Amino acid sequence: MTDPAPGAVLRGAVDLSALRNRAPAPAAGDTPAAAGAPGASPSLVFDVTDDSFPQVLELSRTVPVVIDLWAEWCGPCKQLSPVLEKVVTELGGRVVLGKVDVDANPQLSQAFRAQSIPMVVALVAGQPVPLFTGAVPEQQVREVFAQLLQLAAQNGVTGTVPAPAGEDGIESEEPAEPALPPLHAEAYDAIEAGDYARAEAAYRRALTEDPRDADAKAGLGQVSLLQRVQGLDLHEARAAAAAAPRDVDAQFAVADLDVSGGHVEDAFDRLLDLFALLPDDERAQVRERLLELFGLVGDADPRVIRARGRLASLLF
Repeated sequence: MTDPAPGAVLRGAVDLSALRNRAPAPAAGDTPAAAGAPGASPSLVFDVTDDSFPQVLELSRTVPVVIDLWAEWCGPCKQLSPVLEKVVTELGGRVVLGKVDVDANPQLSQAFRAQSIPMVVALVAGQPVPLFTGAVPEQQVREVFAQLLQLAAQNGVTGTVPAPAGEDGIESEEPAEPALPPLHAEAYDAIEAGDYARAEAAYRRALTEDPRDADAKAGLGQVSLLQRVQGLDLHEARAAAAAAPRDVDAQFAVADLDVSGGHVEDAFDRLLDLFALLPDDERAQVRERLLELFGLVGDADPRVIRARGRLASLLF
């Protein structure tokens, strides 16, 4: 699916009215930035929640607000977020970055129609503007942000936010993070280029060298998911799954799209319902897909624990 151009305002495609009207935005300074919403002098990077969103909308009338929709289990999200933070920091307050955990904020995820993550949109004068989805190269982020600033200026949004200490674009004296292992770096470069087959091959080689490499295993799961959802249309996939409730491939497609969009419980419930419908000799592939998605989300995640319990009850 092709992303809309950065200059196109979503308006009819995204309904933010319920969140906009949740509660009146407090006066500047009433809510500290640490509480997850910007106050009089917000951090350039802050968390956004369903409850704090009205304040973020109000802030977007002064300065463009970039929204990063992410999840803890999402590998490409962890790759993209530092790039966004770096570019926002270098812009010195002309843009701010709000981070939305889609698992913890389902209303925002639904409002922005986050079919896959990472998903990056912007708010300009209270209106959403689509930017891009997926982990994109730093240079592309810079180009998109430059277009965003032009759009904001056209709409009279030209304010700035004072950068708190340590966020003025000056490089930190803290030691740099250790470099990625070569095969992991190769996989990340391939993901940035959209070459998922090369990324998968790199992660598989890493696992051949060290079968206990948990990061490579998680990365391989993420890349496999990205490959499966590439080119899928959520509405078409849902229609096909509804028309054929026992069609394994059709149910797999929707489950993959739900996981990539942060709707993890919906994906698990769909596959568990399918598992219950099928005869014993057709269940193996559904169980394998469930186990793969469990590993992707994380064995300690409460949603995985609940789904594992239901799967065990269906097996025995």
